[in-house]
Amino acid sequence: MQMRKLGRTDVMVSEICLGTMTWGQQNTEAEGFEQMDYALERGINFFDTAELYSIPPKRETQGSTERIIGNWLKQRNNREKIVLASKVAGRSTMDWMRGRPSQLNKQDMTEALEGSLKRLQTDYLDLYQLHWPDRAVPLFGGEGNTYKHRQHDENSIESIVEVLNSFVKAGKIRHFGLSNETSWGTMKFIQAAETGKGDRVVSIQNAYNLVNRTFETGLAEIAMREHVGLLAYSPLAQGYLSGKYLNGARPAGARSTLFDRGQRYERPGTEEAIVKYIALAKELGLDTNQMALAYVTTREFVTSNIIGATTMAQLKVNIDSINVKISRELEHRINEIHQVHNSPAP
Repeated sequence: MQMRKLGRTDVMVSEICLGTMTWGQQNTEAEGFEQMDYALERGINFFDTAELYSIPPKRETQGSTERIIGNWLKQRNNREKIVLASKVAGRSTMDWMRGRPSQLNKQDMTEALEGSLKRLQTDYLDLYQLHWPDRAVPLFGGEGNTYKHRQHDENSIESIVEVLNSFVKAGKIRHFGLSNETSWGTMKFIQAAETGKGDRVVSIQNAYNLVNRTFETGLAEIAMREHVGLLAYSPLAQGYLSGKYLNGARPAGARSTLFDRGQRYERPGTEEAIVKYIALAKELGLDTNQMALAYVTTREFVTSNIIGATTMAQLKVNIDSINVKISRELEHRINEIHQVHNSPAP
């Protein structure tokens, strides 16, 4: 397992990050414990969660994932071995986290952080991320131009950075990052740091996979030049790249079967692209999931690839993707498919 530097910090994180959002709904606490034990054994030191989890977001399960991780950290007494990341929810109508719709102001962010620290049974986070922006931007594959819509009480990026910096000074977080952010937003956060509003962002957690390579346009250059590396989520496109949902299939226990949340990966042209990637892997004698994951992990702008699994068998296969080499020929073949199908599931 390779280790990579988080931004311009001295924090080293594993090239694979353990995603946790299924713990508390699809997975039990015992299963979460088993996954964390195995991940640590395999050299993964980076765990990612959020105050919103488990997913899909529900009033009755909000915070369940952090509680599972907190119980594990207490039982194993190994907090110092883990680079722990969580997230504060951006602006939304969800009112069950703080008794009111969420936004990124000082009061909400402070309550969110204190809640996460309590559930995680720790006094600090290594990385605290803004789950999505306070302003109106397209989110989670949403369509349409929302940029022109501005909330009258939109919290400025400068004010958000100042709050995050106060958390750093208080020793409650070591560093902070972004998620579901745009090129403009990322540069504004960097600018805020350069003008003395607070510390620099160290990472950006956005979707990135073979059927959604939109990060490569604009954000990848920022990631490399400004050392704000990608923490890639949905590297298997919510499991669609495995082929298990082809031709409308809905296997028992699968995420889209249970929750019907895969519309982002059911857009016109997506299935055709997935079929070609699966055929390519089969031709070369590769596991499709491992090929897709290895492609993400080996991109120069990626700091860590966030994998998730609901079974130990899936977790083992996914971690073993670090042994798959993306040769120059394989990269060329992948790009040939991409040139025809581009990013059908942005």
